[in-house]
Amino acid sequence: MPKKITAFLFFTVLILAACGGGEDEQDTTTEDGGKENTAIAVKAEPLYEQKCLNCHGRNMEGQGNAPGLKNVGAKYDQAEIENIIVNGKEGGMPAGLYQGEEAATLAEWLATLK
Repeated sequence: MPKKITAFLFFTVLILAACGGGEDEQDTTTEDGGKENTAIAVKAEPLYEQKCLNCHGRNMEGQGNAPGLKNVGAKYDQAEIENIIVNGKEGGMPAGLYQGEEAATLAEWLATLK
């Protein structure tokens, strides 16, 4: 009898170990099938929330004159996005919201949105 209980517990633990875990990993597959760079997203999303969210929206849907950013990476490459962040854009995007590494981080992340 003890062997049956031991075997049952062993296989139960084995099954639970195979099914459990993985909470750290999130499915970050983008709509186009690519993988979002989660490390850059962790750095960039707080920057977006701090200075971009009020105009571009919580879900990047755009508000007022500010365009949506859900697919901005399909329209502009990383360098173009960074240039817009640093230098602004005629029609309402102010210059200098971010500079240097912060601008580069935000641009890298936004460029993945396609």
